[in-house]
Amino acid sequence: MLKRISVDHLRLGMHLHELCGSWMDHPFWRTKFVLRDPADLARIRDSGISEVWINTRKGLDVEGGVTQEQAALEVERELVVALQAPAEAAEPPAHADVPSATTICNLARDKVQSLFTEARMGKAIDVDGCAPLVEAIIGSVESDPGALLSLVRLKSKDEYTYLHSVAVCTLMVALARTLKLPDAEVRKLGLAGMLHDMGKARIPLAVLNKPGRLTDGEFALMRRHPQWGHDLLVEGQVDCPVTLDVCLHHHEKTDGSGYPSALSGTRISLHARMGAICDVYDAVTSARAYKQAWDPGEAIRQMAQWKGHFDPVLFQAFVKTVGIYPVGTLIKLQSGRLAVVIEQGSKSLLTPRVKVFFSTKSMLPITPELVDLGHPACQDKLLGVEAPEAWNFKNLESLWIDEVLAR
Repeated sequence: MLKRISVDHLRLGMHLHELCGSWMDHPFWRTKFVLRDPADLARIRDSGISEVWINTRKGLDVEGGVTQEQAALEVERELVVALQAPAEAAEPPAHADVPSATTICNLARDKVQSLFTEARMGKAIDVDGCAPLVEAIIGSVESDPGALLSLVRLKSKDEYTYLHSVAVCTLMVALARTLKLPDAEVRKLGLAGMLHDMGKARIPLAVLNKPGRLTDGEFALMRRHPQWGHDLLVEGQVDCPVTLDVCLHHHEKTDGSGYPSALSGTRISLHARMGAICDVYDAVTSARAYKQAWDPGEAIRQMAQWKGHFDPVLFQAFVKTVGIYPVGTLIKLQSGRLAVVIEQGSKSLLTPRVKVFFSTKSMLPITPELVDLGHPACQDKLLGVEAPEAWNFKNLESLWIDEVLAR
């Protein structure tokens, strides 16, 4: 049985299943092992992680804690209560000549790659050309929020660093629109998202792309990238305070356990608190050299449990932005069918449009079919999120990406 416990209750002999936090916040790339080394236990306690998941069937147990089922119900209840207001069914604003999501994604990726190349060669980065790309991303998000947000999740491990910046830019724009921030601020936040990780250009590629566990020295090096990024932007004469702030502080946490300045609460700017959420969500839903991507719906549930990491009000706004069940989430329906989410519902985040493709009763694939769970005539209901790895499904994105890009 899986159980979430305080790190203070972690003992040698327990089977560590997962750390309750982003893998960017600690040097442990591997979990799911029995803790036997006192040095490993000390490192986990010193990492800033406050809770962990243990598997009581494979190691020692402890009184108390929260089971996986209890945690799932707790998070589901909190999100439903917080987001019970119906979604606004507004007509998207008209944007003339908005390029396709694929075109925007490729152009923005190439621009970010160019910036990283300049920085690695020791040149001052030239951010000219970023502003038109941010405008294009804003237009795409406003015309069809799902298309670009979905497309930027599909990134290979080799191009992760560049498309991650494009993804965070897109998420920042979408979240800013949910918060109804002024247009000028939306543009600044988009630029901040695009440039937030520039400091990684100063990290050796052998460390940045290392498939195994980082040494303490390598992890310390990785934690320097916000300051290095800030320095690079200043050297490149980027004078946008929002961009500089997000670059420097997107790894701060509301409980003060983040870096580089250990800021807490509202000492972290609104923009940096937004950046922290967008950065982590894209990181954990993307495949890395050392980590499989999380299902987007599971990512939302996990992040909701990381108390002290994110501003809770902003996190609720973020969930409204991507959905309780984001596009690509594998779900189970009351009928026993499995489906992937294609689009958020127009009236409720609890009733998305989905594509069914598998029967758990016959344990066989079925003819794919689009189902609108919010339609009055629909008799089926969403039961919960399923883990793709539990079903050994491969390439689930093939079921939804064509639908998204065809809209």
